[in-house]
Amino acid sequence: MATPPPFLPYGRQSIDEDDIAAVAAVLRGDWLTQGPTVSRFEQAFADVVGARHAIACANGTAALHLACMALDLGPGDAMVVPSVTFLATANAARYCGAEVAFADVDPLTGLMGRAQAEAALARAEAAGWRVRALAPVHLAGQAADMDALADLAEARGLALIEDACHAVGSRRAGRGGDSIAIGACDRSAMACFSFHPVKTIAAGEGGMVTTNDDALARALRRDVSHGMVRDPAAFQDREAAFAADGAINPWYYEMPSPGYNYRLTDIQAALGLSQLGKLDRFVARRAEMAARYDDRLAPLAPLIRPAGRSGGTPAWHLYVALLDFAALGRDRAAVMAQLRAAGVGSQVHYIPVHHQPYYRARYGRLDLPGADGWYGACLSLPLFPAMTDGDVDRVAAALARLAGA
Repeated sequence: MATPPPFLPYGRQSIDEDDIAAVAAVLRGDWLTQGPTVSRFEQAFADVVGARHAIACANGTAALHLACMALDLGPGDAMVVPSVTFLATANAARYCGAEVAFADVDPLTGLMGRAQAEAALARAEAAGWRVRALAPVHLAGQAADMDALADLAEARGLALIEDACHAVGSRRAGRGGDSIAIGACDRSAMACFSFHPVKTIAAGEGGMVTTNDDALARALRRDVSHGMVRDPAAFQDREAAFAADGAINPWYYEMPSPGYNYRLTDIQAALGLSQLGKLDRFVARRAEMAARYDDRLAPLAPLIRPAGRSGGTPAWHLYVALLDFAALGRDRAAVMAQLRAAGVGSQVHYIPVHHQPYYRARYGRLDLPGADGWYGACLSLPLFPAMTDGDVDRVAAALARLAGA
């Protein structure tokens, strides 16, 4: 009996011996956390994306929460969030007591555009909320229209936080035709990243916030570690902070406001730093596989087709196909089960957040047809650098059988 091919999950980390060696070196050293490897990872990441500051943290959710805290979002405020995203984008605003103004998306790309953001702003203002931020999501690695959204944010006096948790290594096209790295923050206050194992690079868990604003960077660094301040210039209790001779008391710190223990460890930073050195290779391989999927799925349209494209140069975190389940004569659960039987994993990104019981109870039932259209058709297919061209062909062949092709 022939050995069946290995099961293909929708995503998986790619770990090499040099990654393992980098982590082992930290384990053999003096610093497992709050050490120099974290600083090296931050600097290297800032250099890669072209930002002035990069602040490492525990995960992408922490990154989003820290960004909201740095803007001092609170009760009475609101942030516009596309409904097609992971829970964390919306929850970060709620952690601060702010409201979430859910925006619709393009049903073919899953991305929030300016028109959808404006509609969400109008609903929020009608509810009496003070909208202070926009949080576009670069879904699956594809960049939202940053120039249009930034124009809107500037016109309305709003801060712009990029949820770039899917977009490590992605680039967008600027208005001048130049290629701009996601995370450069050329038109945003901050950008937030994730290093979860299925993302472009892995740190086990881990996150990063980039910014070009010195004050925001200080707030992020303060709140990532309990809200502690060790800068003598910022101390408020001068008598306790300084000795009689004017020297700083070496043990002293202050907490002007509570923060969180959102620190990244040196163990995680070592893995992230090693993986960062492979970013270009990972991005290129994901692009090759996405192009191969596009080619193999073309004959299956309109029953099965690639998600829409927004331009730029995505670092494909996910490969999303759009399926006409009604025309296929199967619901999504049946399709996923049939793919699994063929050794092919799949996933759904995402259930629109405005449908979650918590948000439905808080804001009522919202009519966001683009988000519902995306959700009704989307299916994420296997995509990770260790896949072969033959693996892509195997997934496409399984889909072709579903389509009767």
